[in-house]
Amino acid sequence: MAELAPAQEPVVQTTLFHAPRSLARIISNRNVLLITAVCALAILVAIIVAGIVATPAAQETDFARRDLAPSLAHPFGCDWLGRDMFLRTLAGLSLSIRIGLLAAVVSALIALVLGTIAALGSKVADGIVTWLIDLMMGVPHLVLLILISYALGKGFWGVTVGIALTHWASLTRVVRAEVLQCRQSPYIAVAGKLGASRLRIAAKHIVPFVFPQFLVGFILLFPHAILHEAAITFLGFGLPPELPALGNILSESMTYRSTGMWWLAVFPGLSLIATVLLFDLAGGALRKIVDARTNQE
Repeated sequence: MAELAPAQEPVVQTTLFHAPRSLARIISNRNVLLITAVCALAILVAIIVAGIVATPAAQETDFARRDLAPSLAHPFGCDWLGRDMFLRTLAGLSLSIRIGLLAAVVSALIALVLGTIAALGSKVADGIVTWLIDLMMGVPHLVLLILISYALGKGFWGVTVGIALTHWASLTRVVRAEVLQCRQSPYIAVAGKLGASRLRIAAKHIVPFVFPQFLVGFILLFPHAILHEAAITFLGFGLPPELPALGNILSESMTYRSTGMWWLAVFPGLSLIATVLLFDLAGGALRKIVDARTNQE
């Protein structure tokens, strides 16, 4: 028995020694994720502001620099009208992000309202919302988006409304599941027994519980909104040709691709992909922070 005591002592010391280091590692990982999300969002805000400022210059033509290849003066080259492709791409990204922001806000609010009604309402309300979700997810987004945009006369508002009305289904399903999980918690039953109304329970208990997942879902709506806006504009059912939208830029570049002007499509396409990846990076970092399964890693 006397020989067992020294063997047990290092185990206790090792556990106590590694506990602070594990906690410091968790805090460090959270800080890295938070900094990553903040930096990605800051870059996106800078793109919006820079694009708004650059929009007038992006529409200026100068035939003296027509069909110029990429250079230090014009990093993305110039098109057949002498317009600077870097400024046009920046303006197009800013426009796409603004459309995505407005559409994502409306779509997320629709998802929050419908998801909450489905989880807290009657079985009839839940059945109706579930049927709407299945119906919306059963129709291809792009086809429905084109129909709505075309019916509303295309343009800025046609595209925005179309995106807002076609991208709420997935987030509604997430909100509904989170609200149902929260509703079955013991403290919700205790609040009801103490006389709290459904509105008070929803505002004080359910909304704070659902908000982290709702925020992540809201941010992850942006990549879909931006890509679908560029897609229907590329097909001619979105923004008008006079706007420096990425869909218009890519559509116009197809005419001149065979002439060797590769920069008209490559740089705007890569910029669109990079912007979508920034949104995905920010949303993924926030999801790891708020998710109970990953926030302790």
